Amino acid sequence: MKKIFQMGLVALVSVSMSETVMAQIGAPFIHDPATIMECDGKYYTWGTGGSPLVSSDGWVWSGEGGARIQVGAAPDMIKIGDRYLCAHSSTGGGLGGGHAGTIRTMWNKTLDPQSPDYKWTEQIQVAESLVDEDCDAIDAGLIMTSDGRLFVTYGTYFGFIRIVELNPETGDRAEGAVDVNIAVDCEATTMIEHDGWFYLLGTHGTCCDGVNSTYNIVCGRSKSPTGPFIDNVGRDMVEGGGKMVLGCRDGYTGAGHFGRYIIAPGVEKMSFHWEADYYQSGRSTLAILPIVWRNGWPEAGYNIKNGVYEIESERRGYALEIATEYVRLGGGRGMFGGGGNNQPNTVVAFQKLEDVIGNWPTGNIDVRVIDYQFRPNQKWEFVAMDEGTLGSPYYKIVIAGTNRALAATAGKELTTVPEFTGAPEQLWSVDQLTDGTYRICPKAVPGTDEKVCLISVGDSNASLGTFDFEDVNCKWNLRQY
Repeated sequence: MKKIFQMGLVALVSVSMSETVMAQIGAPFIHDPATIMECDGKYYTWGTGGSPLVSSDGWVWSGEGGARIQVGAAPDMIKIGDRYLCAHSSTGGGLGGGHAGTIRTMWNKTLDPQSPDYKWTEQIQVAESLVDEDCDAIDAGLIMTSDGRLFVTYGTYFGFIRIVELNPETGDRAEGAVDVNIAVDCEATTMIEHDGWFYLLGTHGTCCDGVNSTYNIVCGRSKSPTGPFIDNVGRDMVEGGGKMVLGCRDGYTGAGHFGRYIIAPGVEKMSFHWEADYYQSGRSTLAILPIVWRNGWPEAGYNIKNGVYEIESERRGYALEIATEYVRLGGGRGMFGGGGNNQPNTVVAFQKLEDVIGNWPTGNIDVRVIDYQFRPNQKWEFVAMDEGTLGSPYYKIVIAGTNRALAATAGKELTTVPEFTGAPEQLWSVDQLTDGTYRICPKAVPGTDEKVCLISVGDSNASLGTFDFEDVNCKWNLRQY
């Protein structure tokens, strides 16, 4: 069965931002979240029992603005054309004292309950399990393949995980469809397609036990949506195989119920729940993290923690800095310093902010890209804010120890301003890409609605431009030392 702060918002944000930025903020409490859907500028997800979560930006979530829907356990959703298909289980998983259950589907034209078009169609049963069957019809997961075929996976630890093909026009079973066993020893499965492979993702471990839950997400892959699904060391998932995608992280335990959301080529997110969020009374919370693909396998990436970083261009490895006059350091003997080898070693003092800030201009200062020497004008502090984009907060990015903020300008250029004000051009989304590098984008650029990102221009200049995952100039590494 799919298993996934109510404090005041200010207190909640304070807790979240000071930690690891791995769960959503607001009131993100849910169990068994469906794959996140976007509809008319808002994001929606539903959990067991039909409880909704809604977000206008993808970072701050609440139970307001959605409608409870008549589903049993662990719904999932997919958009096909201009309609939304929901699959869910009416029982199973031991609920009601048995393992008999059904998988059902239903359609809606919109997810906004205020729309006149909001109405769920009559439910269609597409799979079932009997009391003494070696499968449990619960935890539906939907996939539309690149060639237009629709499938649903289902099942729990009680027997096999199965897959059956559906009709993408009706949501009913495809004509002549046969249920196929594809895995064991997991539940809450779904499937995604990537680079010619189908990946079956399932939740392994124990659920529903708060901080003692051991849920973790595993996967195998196949060239066919019906398997066999083999993990990275050759084990078949129908025999208990599965490569780890995400387990626990400090303060968060019990990752389960994977969903995928592709923002742009190279920018992918995974939604899931933490069985227990230590920072939120051990409650089950919605979480969204980047998907990173390594050697052909998906794994959970990281949102940037609050801290001080080098912003390093993937193009050559040079670092972003404010364009101030170079100040030489004293001390250090160098290669020809003399003095012989018998003198005691001493520590050369690092250059400090107070040593150089008096020489900096007081107005706006340009930025450039150059060799990293851990100088004060190259150290950027990232501080997460209480608003954001899907799965990630906006950050203010300032020179460490100051309030001098990175900002976008009219004309799609970069500068730093003396004081951070919270203006949209001073807020930055930071998304880890599927190759592990980062995309850094301003919330807004004055005078235009164009979406741009931080880019390197040649080896030594920085600007703003259109994001292209295939362009190394759009990619950055964030390093802490």
